[in-house]
Amino acid sequence: MSTVENIDVNKIKITFSVSADRFEEGMKYSYNKNKNRINVQGFRKGKAPRKIIEIQYGKAIFYDDAFNFVLPEAYEAAVKEHNLDVVSKPEIDVDEISDTEGVTFTAEVYVKPEVKIDDYKGLSFTKEEVKVDDEDVNSQIDAVRTKNARILSISDRPIQNGDIAVIDFEGFSEGVAFEGGKGEDYELEIGSHSFIDNFEEQLIGKNIGDDVEVNVTFPEEYHQKTLAGKPALFKVEIKDIKFRELPELDDDFAQDVSEFDTLDEYKKDIMAKLLVRKQKEADDKKQEELLDALVKKAEMDVPQVMIENEIDNKIREFEAGISRQGLSLEMYLQYMGQSIENMREAYRIVSERQVKSRLVLEAIAEKENFEISDEEIDEEIKRVASAYGMEVDKLKKSMRDSDREALSKDVKVQKALKLVVDSAVES
Repeated sequence: MSTVENIDVNKIKITFSVSADRFEEGMKYSYNKNKNRINVQGFRKGKAPRKIIEIQYGKAIFYDDAFNFVLPEAYEAAVKEHNLDVVSKPEIDVDEISDTEGVTFTAEVYVKPEVKIDDYKGLSFTKEEVKVDDEDVNSQIDAVRTKNARILSISDRPIQNGDIAVIDFEGFSEGVAFEGGKGEDYELEIGSHSFIDNFEEQLIGKNIGDDVEVNVTFPEEYHQKTLAGKPALFKVEIKDIKFRELPELDDDFAQDVSEFDTLDEYKKDIMAKLLVRKQKEADDKKQEELLDALVKKAEMDVPQVMIENEIDNKIREFEAGISRQGLSLEMYLQYMGQSIENMREAYRIVSERQVKSRLVLEAIAEKENFEISDEEIDEEIKRVASAYGMEVDKLKKSMRDSDREALSKDVKVQKALKLVVDSAVES
C-alpha cells in the first residue's frame, strides 16, 4: 500500500513500503555482492558470515545495495497504484527501517500538469501564398553549376568578387601577433564573408605577389575574449588567384547533373520539387501559428523540470551529432567560446514552447478520446525504424509494453494536431 500527498503545485510526496521479507531478500543480495570486499579478522575475504559482518560493521553496511535492489519495483508499483504521470526523477528518502515491518520510503516527484483548453477547433491562421518563379529555379541551378565548376588559376588580372584568393596571413593586435591569427596557403573565397569584418573586400583589386595590410575590428561578441571589440592588423601575401569556370547551361549540363535528357525537363523537375518544399514550409508555418494560438488559449502551470528535461534532450541530441564528426561537446564549447549554461539558455525558449505544445495536444487527444489501432502503431513503428535506419522486425522485438504505450501517445498527439490543423480557417 502507498499514499500520496500534494506538497506544491504539481509536486507530490509518495509514501510506500517494502515488506520485511522483501527487504531481507535485498539484504541477502547486498551481502553476496559485497562480502568479497569486506575485511573481517579471522576470516578469508568472502567467507565471513553476514551476522558477523553486521556485528562488526553494523547492518547499515548492506543498506545501500539492498535499497537499490527493492526500490525500483516498489516505487513503480506505487506510481502505478495511483496512476501518476511522473515527469521528474524521484527524490527518495528512507523514513523507517524495521526488522519486523520492513522499510518505508518517501519519494517527492513532479507530475504532469492539468491543462485546460477549450475552443480548439476553428482557429484562424494567415494563409501564405505558395509559388515558384524562374528566379527560384535559376538560383537552384546556379548553386548546382557552382558545385560542378572547374577551379582554375588566373594570373592576368587582380582579385574580383567571387574569386578564391590563396593567401598567407598573420594577425596582430596592438602590434603583437595573437594566437590563431596565422595561416599559410589559405583559400579564401571573396564575398563568402567567412573572415571577420571587411577583410575580404580589402583584397579586391590586389594582384599575385602583393603584400597587403588589412585593417579590421573584431566583433564585441567574438569568442576569443582578449580580441573582442579590438582593432587588428593582418599582414597578407597574395600567392595565387583562382576562379570558378561554370559549366555551360545546356542539355549536356542537365544530363551530367540529373537523370534528365534536356535542360527544360531538368528545370521542370526543379520547379516541382521547389513547389513541394515551399508548400511544406507553408504548412509548417501554419502549424506553428496554430500551436502558438493553442498555447495562448490554454491554462497550465508547467513544472520547470519538464523544460529542463527537454533542454537536456536537445543537448544530448546535439552532442550525439557532433560526436559522429569526432568532436566532443567540451571541445565544441571551448572552440565557440561558450559555456554549457549559455547553451542551455539558447535552447530554453524553443524547449518551453515544445513542452507546452505537447501538453496541449495531449489534453486535446484526451478530450477527443482517440482510439489507436494496432495497424496505426505498426505504421508508427515503421516510420521510427526508417528514421533511425533500423529493421522493423528487430525494433518490434526490442519494444516493451511501455514503448508501445509511448508510441500510442505519439499517434494520439499527431491526430490531435491534424484535428486542429484541418479545422482551422483562413483569417
